[in-house]
Amino acid sequence: MKKIFLFLFFAICVSAQVENVPLDHGVYTFLKEMEVKKIIYGINEDIPNLKYGEVKNFLKQIESRQIELSNTERKLFEKYRIEFYTDKINDYNTWNLFGSSPNIFTSPFSLFDDRQKYLYNYKDGDNNVFVEMIGTFNYGHRVKPSTNNAELYDIGFRFRGTLFSKLGYNLTVIKGGVSGNKNFSAILDPRMNYNFKFIEDIENIINYDFVEGYLQYNTQPTENINITVQLGREKITLGYGYNSKLSFSGDHPTMDFFKFNIKYGVVNFTSIHASTVGDFSFDRSQLYTKYIAMNRLKLSFPDFMDFGVGEMIVYSDRGIDLAYFNPLMFYKFAEMSLQDRDNGLFFIDAKTNFWRNLEFHGTFFLDENLLGHLQHLSRFSNKTAYQLGAMWYQPLGLCDLSLFVEYTKIRPYTYSHTNNKNTFTAFDQILGHRIGPNSDEIFIKAAYNLNEWIRPSISYSYIRAGNNIVSENGTLIRNVGGDVFQPYRDDVDPMDAPFLDGNRVNTTEIIANLKIEPFRDIIFDISYYYIFSDHVTENFSENLSYAQLIMKLQF
Repeated sequence: MKKIFLFLFFAICVSAQVENVPLDHGVYTFLKEMEVKKIIYGINEDIPNLKYGEVKNFLKQIESRQIELSNTERKLFEKYRIEFYTDKINDYNTWNLFGSSPNIFTSPFSLFDDRQKYLYNYKDGDNNVFVEMIGTFNYGHRVKPSTNNAELYDIGFRFRGTLFSKLGYNLTVIKGGVSGNKNFSAILDPRMNYNFKFIEDIENIINYDFVEGYLQYNTQPTENINITVQLGREKITLGYGYNSKLSFSGDHPTMDFFKFNIKYGVVNFTSIHASTVGDFSFDRSQLYTKYIAMNRLKLSFPDFMDFGVGEMIVYSDRGIDLAYFNPLMFYKFAEMSLQDRDNGLFFIDAKTNFWRNLEFHGTFFLDENLLGHLQHLSRFSNKTAYQLGAMWYQPLGLCDLSLFVEYTKIRPYTYSHTNNKNTFTAFDQILGHRIGPNSDEIFIKAAYNLNEWIRPSISYSYIRAGNNIVSENGTLIRNVGGDVFQPYRDDVDPMDAPFLDGNRVNTTEIIANLKIEPFRDIIFDISYYYIFSDHVTENFSENLSYAQLIMKLQF
């Protein structure tokens, strides 16, 4: 009962800092470990864009239980406390490039001390602004199948803050360039696969850009209700998954959206209406806008489990449909009333927190309708997927070690649709799990916090896929549901769609990674990738191996 009270108390005591923490911030990993350890609860990793104030409240909970932390966990807490306790900012823990004393001009070596760094920050009562520089250098050296290199380098700025303790804002702009092998650079940074400037490639230097921005309003009309409304563009994910997620994986273009969220006790309801782009074409007359609507209800029971249910609709070839803009609507029924022309998806998921240091999660994903053919589960129309996973933190008393295991299975034709404009994709990228339809994956990972600034990890993936059979010139010979952009064809394709039918490809992927932050906000990410693909049916194999170094500056 005491833990439930603490959960409700901290859930309603939201700090004045209401802009969101970017999903690539290291604090999410720390909070995840603290939740599995049962130090905190309710980080909402199913829709994980936490506000800066929410992170601060979680850190306060951790601070109250520091006696239960390992030495490294305490140092990680202190590291994030300096950044997120913005009401404690002073010249001893923070400096500005412009304004503070000392700064990089009066004391150049202060760049390498442990203070939180900004280009500029200003606070006036409930109003504040933080200006940060974002810079990345990404270098890769490919060993197989051929030796070559590629480099990506970018710089950008992030303006964020809160006005009147209720209105959060963010504007992020990044501009970059590429040198070396273009195809290899898209392997080093998969975002290039859906970047228009990179693909267009009509300028002297291969370049790319990214932009995000939003306004977010947060209010607590009563002490136990929290309401947030957000409008803009930001990377989001949806659902559970340690390697990739069946719903929104985040490995796709950043979408523009309107988001409504309400928390009331154990109830957490989220409604999102997003727009994105369809398949890419150099013929701009073929380009179109795609809309995705989502409603999700989650019930959270501390010391027991979180249970969620949600539905999505993908539609196009018209403007915003008010039926899908309505947060209080069963979308599948509404779609039928609109003459069954859109793509409806449904999912349920759950995450347990019965035991300290051990977590289980599961998701069932349904594309269209299963109920009409329960007696024939291998039928082409039964487009389903499921995912099961577990995380063990501090196994057998080994402090600061995390172990992950996860299995994902996706049946043929999942994510596809009879209308190719309504596939569950954007800019030729699957919005859901990266392995795509007619495939499964076993994923295992171990990660260890050596100290507060070094984190090595190693992961293993084994993926089986059944690909469509095509001729050398690309003509489809046999459709087995292995391509999200090739839907089922009435009176052409067989009604039976066995799992893993077609050209079998078994892929082994091993990734060794070392993340180092020797100085605050200067991060090195060093990785080695080994990917072996065995084309069993066609009797040949492919081997890709490369090393990668990423250096990030964030201040």
